[in-house]
Amino acid sequence: MSLVRWDPFRELMGIQNSISRLLDENPPLRYPEKGALTQGWMFPVDIKETPEAIVIKAEIPGMRREDIKLGYKDNVLTIRGERHKEEKEESANYIRVERRYGSFSRSFAIDAPVKYDAIKAQYKNGVLDITLPKEEESKFREIDINVEQ
Repeated sequence: MSLVRWDPFRELMGIQNSISRLLDENPPLRYPEKGALTQGWMFPVDIKETPEAIVIKAEIPGMRREDIKLGYKDNVLTIRGERHKEEKEESANYIRVERRYGSFSRSFAIDAPVKYDAIKAQYKNGVLDITLPKEEESKFREIDINVEQ
């Protein structure tokens, strides 16, 4: 009989692996976003700010344009829609089903003043490209002070 040295970190590694697996299966838990609210399944986005606009690119493949709705109110941009489930073949034995179906909604707080009437969106090759042009900031203007004598 041989002695096995007890390693207190072995159990911790098992717990860490379990937590990592849980987070991998639930991306919203791994990547909580400040200022973003999510319902349903989550699609990835890139948000960048230029001097002229806020630009959001959202990957929402396999959708029809008609199934995606976009709204802007009170400095919050909301992307919502629904991906319809395909008919399953009764004779097929699915080994893995990873694609998400159903309703989705994500909202993003926009910190810059936006030209509401100039927001543009385009959906091409599964990517929704949204441009929110910024309002021009009011510039500081010096005002002469008259002195009365």
